[in-house]
Amino acid sequence: MTKPQLTPLAATLPASVPFVGPEAQERQRGQAFTARLGANESTFGPSPKAIAAMQKTASEAWMYGDPESHDLRHALARHHGIAPENIMIGEGIDGLLGLVVRLYVGIGDAVVTSAGAYPTFNYHVAGFGGTLHQVPYKDDHEDPDALIGKATEVGAKLIYIANPDNPMGSWHDAARVQTMINALPDGCMLILDEAYVDLAPDGTAPPIDTNAPNVLRMRTFSKAHGLAGARVGYAIGAADVIMGFNKVRNHFGMSRIGQAGALAALQDTKWLTHIRREVSAARATIADIARQNGLIPLPSATNFVTIDCGKDGIYAKKVLAGLIDAGIFVRMPFVAPQDRCIRVSCGTATQLDTFKTALPTALAHAAHEELG
Repeated sequence: MTKPQLTPLAATLPASVPFVGPEAQERQRGQAFTARLGANESTFGPSPKAIAAMQKTASEAWMYGDPESHDLRHALARHHGIAPENIMIGEGIDGLLGLVVRLYVGIGDAVVTSAGAYPTFNYHVAGFGGTLHQVPYKDDHEDPDALIGKATEVGAKLIYIANPDNPMGSWHDAARVQTMINALPDGCMLILDEAYVDLAPDGTAPPIDTNAPNVLRMRTFSKAHGLAGARVGYAIGAADVIMGFNKVRNHFGMSRIGQAGALAALQDTKWLTHIRREVSAARATIADIARQNGLIPLPSATNFVTIDCGKDGIYAKKVLAGLIDAGIFVRMPFVAPQDRCIRVSCGTATQLDTFKTALPTALAHAAHEELG
């Protein structure tokens, strides 16, 4: 018996995923983590109103979700002061990124991103045969000028930038982002990932312009709204660009439960205010823990703090390993020089106390290994 062969493109791809999940690491370790601080989830949880809405809707799980996500799209349109035709709901930003790449990138087409930026985007580009061009960070920020320059040089179809940034937590103000938008070369689309913008300072996001045909903005319910497991994200763009998603999307990909939870979360503005306070306090706590151990916390506009361990990536990886051995799930940037850091998600007081206890031992372990 025989089977068909993979396409030539698929045959060249590694059988890997952008991130190894904490569950996989727990299976390898043979025990659960005591503090899950590596995936930038909201350990503070979703709005109680969102939980109630999802519990109520669970009895309707025998039905497919509304393929148009009508109620959620219209609620988001009112929230942003735009038309429903300017919004597309999808299975998290990750799912939407895959659709965008599928729509615009063919084999050999140029795409530009930052070296060490969110790797799931790169995964999609590779999966559709695009040619990825990367520029370095500048002072731990993605560099808009370098991204535009490279896109102009290679004739890029897409540019990806996250503002605020993952994995560094840095950000540009709205004026800087708008300057980048104004400088986009012809035939190039900016993918502006704003997953963390609900947690950023006022003035981080430029005004939404649905007349701009070359900008797609990505938002999510996974971070500030605490619904990472529900997989609800959305794209904002010009109506004809948004319509393009209907050519390739999974029309029944959104569950009724996820749609109901996101709708209730959007409407619970008091809970979002509460989460912003919790995140701000947690960022301060993580920064204090870092300083107490002689490390440097970087400024953050996200629900994590990136901590400069003061040496190189080899040393930071040893610190990371020590924390994982202690049952603390954290991650680190994977490209130098950002890989001198570890990245710690905001968590509850109990989780951060656990991190505080484990960090000195992890640092001592890393120092001992360096001495050989």
